[in-house]
Amino acid sequence: MNLQSKLAILADAAKYDASCASSGAAPRDSVGGRGMGSTEGMGICHSYAPDGRCISLLKVLLTNYCQYDCLYCVNRVSSNVPRARFTVAEVVALTLDFYRRNCIEGLFLSSGIIQSPDYTMEQVVEVARVLREEHDFRGYIHLKTIPDAAPELLERAGRYADRLSINVELPTREGLAALAPQKNGAAITRSMARMAVRIEDARQARKEQARARPSSAAPRRAAAPHFAPGGQSTQMIVGADAADDRTILAASSGLYGAHRLRRVYYSAFSPIPDAARALPLAAPPVVREHRLYQADWLMRFYGFTHEEIVPTRHGDGMLALDIDPKLAWALAHRERFPVNLNTAPRELLLRVPGLGVATVDRLLAARRVRRLRHADLLRLRVPLKKVLPFVEAADHRPGRALDAADLAARLASPPAQLPLFS
Repeated sequence: MNLQSKLAILADAAKYDASCASSGAAPRDSVGGRGMGSTEGMGICHSYAPDGRCISLLKVLLTNYCQYDCLYCVNRVSSNVPRARFTVAEVVALTLDFYRRNCIEGLFLSSGIIQSPDYTMEQVVEVARVLREEHDFRGYIHLKTIPDAAPELLERAGRYADRLSINVELPTREGLAALAPQKNGAAITRSMARMAVRIEDARQARKEQARARPSSAAPRRAAAPHFAPGGQSTQMIVGADAADDRTILAASSGLYGAHRLRRVYYSAFSPIPDAARALPLAAPPVVREHRLYQADWLMRFYGFTHEEIVPTRHGDGMLALDIDPKLAWALAHRERFPVNLNTAPRELLLRVPGLGVATVDRLLAARRVRRLRHADLLRLRVPLKKVLPFVEAADHRPGRALDAADLAARLASPPAQLPLFS
């Protein structure tokens, strides 16, 4: 099989892994002829980082052969799909060639399990090692790690990669045992914990070194190494098992708290050829994945807990599909509103539907010098229809708008457009 045919198969097989954002990389470049690559420029096929940078990634599998038989995976051992496998040298050559052509600035590399977890992880790490040490590649590298691999291999991966990820796949151990019996939920958790400790140790070492700052007369110490500076992430498949949104968000909250994950990605289950009977026949609504991302954002940046977003008393444990979770919370807690824009603390302003983190920070800065008015919201281009029922300003009172019985219906998202031939 030629290289182009392999690339067609293995790039397509990698599309099911969503956890490939390119944020958190240490700044590097090749100014002065030092090596090749950068983590600071703009690419052409685009993954945007939270700070606005755009880093394009070559996203491939080392191989789509896999000795595991996870029922939800198109690359499982019992799946009837074309198979291919790259050598280490081929992945390195592709990465460098695509970079020279200005097509990519980074690599996202995963793999099916071949021979053993250790053998597979060794091959994945070797790609990163060759790029870093033999070609001085300074671009972004994200490695998908294998939890059953030896700790020393995961340690080596962290030395070469900007970000590591270990997929938990499903939110519960029961779901994993039913659909991926060869995967060990406890091993996944242990590997995440080890990575979290190692990442934190490296971060603390650099902080202590920065505080020490020896005088110019003292001999300079070697810089503490960066170990996976972009942290670690994971992915959950949504809709492959019976887990509801409350369970999924509780699992994500636990991962953020216990292992300081940078991101949990949610991937709506997609029906695959020759699927097992244990899998659903249809994919979940795409909007469900979108609502989970919104809820995840609320936990990470807005101070919400997962119990608030989908409370235990909530009937089916699912997020509403017609309104976003922040608006749903506000409608369920109307007694907390209206919020006075001129006096409310930041934590309460962040709970106002339609106000984002950046907007709240601008409002706080503006109210230090003047009283906020309706016109200030207009200038900030916030969605006034959503915001005004929940806030007070110097020249605005919502009156009875907050108590209107049809408020939820008026603020709900418009129905999605149906496919042309549905």
